[in-house]
Amino acid sequence: MKRPFQPNKRKAKKKHGFFARKEGKGNILKKRRVKGRKRLSK
Repeated sequence: MKRPFQPNKRKAKKKHGFFARKEGKGNILKKRRVKGRKRLSK
């Protein structure tokens, strides 16, 4: 059995990256800016 974390930068960017967040509903980036987060996305 493989271990759970199999790092893959491309997959991570597609799922949690800036453009993934930008296109999602609920405007996550805006909320994180308002909260004052240093990092908006991965």
